[in-house]
Amino acid sequence: MGLLSLGTPLPWEQAKKLAHEVRQHGIEQFLHIWRNTKNRQKDRLLWGDEIEYMLISLDRKNRRARLSQRGHELLNTLQIEENEMLNLANQTGEKPDLEALWRPEFGRYMIEGTPGHPYNSSVFDLTTVEANMKRRREIVASLMREDEMILSIGSYPQLGSGDFLEPPHKANGQFSRSLFLPDEVINPHPRFRTLAGNIRERRGSKVRINMPVFHDLNTPRPFIDPSIPYDRSLFPGDKEAKEGAALPDHIYMDAMGFGMGCCCLQITLQAPNVDQARRLYDQLATVGAVMMSLSASSPIFRGYLANVDCRWNVIAAAVDDRTAEERGERPLAKDRFAIPKSRYGTIDTFLGSDDGLFKPEYNDLKLVYDHEIYRHLVNNDIDELLAKHIAHLFIRDPLVIFEELLDQDDSVSADHFENIQSTNWQNVRFKPPPPNSPIGWRVEFRPLEVQLTEFENAAFSVFTVLLARALLAFPDINLYIPVTKMDINMQRAHNRDAVINERFYFRRSSPADVENTVSELTANEIINGSAEFIGLVPIVQMYLDSINVDEKVRRQIERYILFVRGRANGSIMTAAAWIRIFVRNHPEYKFDSVVSSEINYDLAVVLDDIANGRRPAPELLGAGNTV
Repeated sequence: MGLLSLGTPLPWEQAKKLAHEVRQHGIEQFLHIWRNTKNRQKDRLLWGDEIEYMLISLDRKNRRARLSQRGHELLNTLQIEENEMLNLANQTGEKPDLEALWRPEFGRYMIEGTPGHPYNSSVFDLTTVEANMKRRREIVASLMREDEMILSIGSYPQLGSGDFLEPPHKANGQFSRSLFLPDEVINPHPRFRTLAGNIRERRGSKVRINMPVFHDLNTPRPFIDPSIPYDRSLFPGDKEAKEGAALPDHIYMDAMGFGMGCCCLQITLQAPNVDQARRLYDQLATVGAVMMSLSASSPIFRGYLANVDCRWNVIAAAVDDRTAEERGERPLAKDRFAIPKSRYGTIDTFLGSDDGLFKPEYNDLKLVYDHEIYRHLVNNDIDELLAKHIAHLFIRDPLVIFEELLDQDDSVSADHFENIQSTNWQNVRFKPPPPNSPIGWRVEFRPLEVQLTEFENAAFSVFTVLLARALLAFPDINLYIPVTKMDINMQRAHNRDAVINERFYFRRSSPADVENTVSELTANEIINGSAEFIGLVPIVQMYLDSINVDEKVRRQIERYILFVRGRANGSIMTAAAWIRIFVRNHPEYKFDSVVSSEINYDLAVVLDDIANGRRPAPELLGAGNTV
């Protein structure tokens, strides 16, 4: 989450009347950016990562681990030094020497940390990533109480279940109106509560999140969740669960916080120019699902073991603001479009680039886009593919509008553009330069689940960066598959133990073979290679062989590559698999899918021990890898 605007957010009844105006100005802002930066060249291959943490309060006497609302308090403290150094730098003109930057996230218990400066384009810099990540954990830990810990895990097992929050609050808030989550879990910045409320208001109902339950030996069939307060009548939407929103054999959740309260690892890469950013966007999109399966870390939701390993679909449903008409449940009458999926999902169209590899048949999804915006963009010299991409993003309404930011100079501001761009949460994001900024064209890689340790997070980050650089260095590498196959891949990647059990649609071609062939390959075949595909790891190693890499640096990088290899071939467990095994082996587990408060406490303590190097976990990190 980037820097947040301050102001007065408009409730949905007011905001929806201004949606068209915001879209119009957003498009003009994009056109100004395009004209000013389309010919920009030779930007450095800078990059950065974002890691999200959860602050947890421990009650050792009663064996309870609860999400702590002090996360927001710690964030404020962390930002004081950052703001002081930035203010001093503005006065002196010197570059601030910041170890890390700290940003808010949706959950009041969440903290996002990034490096204080982008990593540069040298291979040596890749060896500093893990240390920087460790330093971030140390900085937060220095502010924690003795009974607190931070964990970087995808989903908190008991979010919305029983006694999960410190201090406790009842689930009776006006913004979420959730049966399970109090509004106090939401970051107090006005953007977040307004976002939760406006998604619900725009949709015309609460969001409906249903994750399949993991049927264990003693799990009832059908599983009808006894913890749902079906008869509550505090808000009109309370009846939705009883009327069918809560599906049998599923874990039901009903608020934005269940999705945006999850944590992730994201990587943003700057490209030398807009064309190479477009190449990265297209090629990296195709590997998103398999990389998510390797990083799976979210097997528990609302106190139940799920039959999925990832959080992606939870978030997609948690921010699904589409009305019944847009979802295709009613004929279009008031709304403009029938929209196939949530604004959180895989990309719907490739951008193409000058590498000559894109073919129209790869964009095989019937794209929904604003034809008026498309024509306006084309008339202003935007090419067809990019114009359709932007016009597709802009079928959405702005969800949060700040009254004070309505009137802007479109030639120097991007607020209205970013209002809609930043709430299209896709597996990769194409990011234009901010106005009047040294920052260039970027691509954000978004499908990775956050990992428990800095070693794992560094390994996935470094591997992603090296793959991106290989894609730029070897322009004949072609990973295109039809867009609809990416959607299938993403669904398969959610499944339990997908990394070893599923097959993913992937291009068979190697760098020397541009034949248009798509096969279903395992994660191991895609990552490590097979007779049908050279493998992403061999591509990365080809790139490293082609440049001058110090032997010591290469050894460090090879540790990360070996770890990725191990995740793909099944010799190293995913965090999701490890957590599931821990729960099923716990002496208090009744093989009924229920993750009790006591099990949750023991799990949190063990995960903290692993994250801080107090407990070896070679099955999770690989032999010889320590924290």
